[in-house]
Amino acid sequence: MTKEMGSSSLEDLCFHINTKIANVKKCIQLRDIGEDESCKPMLHKIHYKLHFVHGLLNKMELIIKQQEKLKNLLKEIQKTAERDQEAAQHLLEHIPPYLPKPTKSCITVPAGKQEGQKKAVEPKKAKKPAKQPIVIKEVALITTEEFKSIPAYLKGRITCDQINAVVTQINDAVEGKYKILHQPLKSMSVPVRNLYHRFMEEETKDTKGVFFIVEADIREFTQLKLDKRFHSILSILRHCQRLRELRSSGLVRYIVC
Repeated sequence: MTKEMGSSSLEDLCFHINTKIANVKKCIQLRDIGEDESCKPMLHKIHYKLHFVHGLLNKMELIIKQQEKLKNLLKEIQKTAERDQEAAQHLLEHIPPYLPKPTKSCITVPAGKQEGQKKAVEPKKAKKPAKQPIVIKEVALITTEEFKSIPAYLKGRITCDQINAVVTQINDAVEGKYKILHQPLKSMSVPVRNLYHRFMEEETKDTKGVFFIVEADIREFTQLKLDKRFHSILSILRHCQRLRELRSSGLVRYIVC
């Protein structure tokens, strides 16, 4: 067994020495080629190509570094986009019910047709300018900053969401009332016409040009309970200058500021 191992080691040593000798011979041959005039043009071409390849390798190295930087930047952008997507999904799943309608401060209602409008079969005349849509003023929502500034004795345990939910219902009542007021009388049913006449009776010289509702309108157009909490919220809305009260003839009118 020992003889076999010794023989193998000696063969490996001989192979190693022979390889080294062959390499030295190749180096001597290559050195001698440089002295050969017929080989010099070829050596110049090889040198030029090696220089060209070296330049390409340097460019490739720069491009790889730029690509690595771009890859890292894209990863950061992807992480940011994923965070934004998660935040947007959270907002989508938790939309507050009291968000304002498309128009922030008013609602437009198309004006009714003029009574006695001429039929289409009559000769066409120059068209009169279309009537401007009627603007119905709304109560603006309470912001988070405003809510923080409301005195504690007014707020009690009432939350900002509860206040804005009432604001939305009040706006529904204002919209319902003034849509009826701007309808042509001929198009009204009997119950709607009775509402119209009540609205007109509640008008005074002090309500000219303003939008207001009374508690009867809140009962008519909303599901709100006119309880103690509701009146506490009205006090908050007066404090925040969203509503003001006008009392006359035993009736409280809530005017939109």
